[in-house]
Amino acid sequence: MLGQIGIVPDALRPADIDETARPGEAPRDYVRRMALEKAEAIALACDEAVLCADTTVAVGRRILGKPADRTEAASFMRLMSGRRHLVLTAVALRHAGQIRLRLVETRVRMRPIDAAALEQYLDIGDWRGKAGGYAIQGAAAAFIPWIQGSFSAVVGLPLSETATLLASVGIHPAPKGRDA
Repeated sequence: MLGQIGIVPDALRPADIDETARPGEAPRDYVRRMALEKAEAIALACDEAVLCADTTVAVGRRILGKPADRTEAASFMRLMSGRRHLVLTAVALRHAGQIRLRLVETRVRMRPIDAAALEQYLDIGDWRGKAGGYAIQGAAAAFIPWIQGSFSAVVGLPLSETATLLASVGIHPAPKGRDA
């Protein structure tokens, strides 16, 4: 996604953290903690910056993480069917001993999903590895007539806010034909 705003990362390094929500943890607190823990888990040289993000789906105070299986994905989709939910994406930028954090909230309305449409969706498999059991840029787009907020945040990285964070530490889009 960074390529869409002209940013070419030097490397992709996964953060090995436990992504389990704490008992009673509010969705906003959870997603902020995940982004911060990811940023802190990556080893950095003194001249490097690390950008980490985490996205979660919340229905009320309930956090809908990545479904473990088809049954849980179906449960998540039924819960969101015909109602609004919140997609929370936190972005953390660690550079020069400091961490900057942004939280982006997007409201999403899912139309009512009948049993046949749900089964077809589950058969496609787009729910695998996705917070809330769906990807707005995939087959689930057919269920989403309305959003209020950042489409790119629902995909997983709020590009406008990310560009602002990166610019704050001197990271700007690379001119066409050159790497960052």
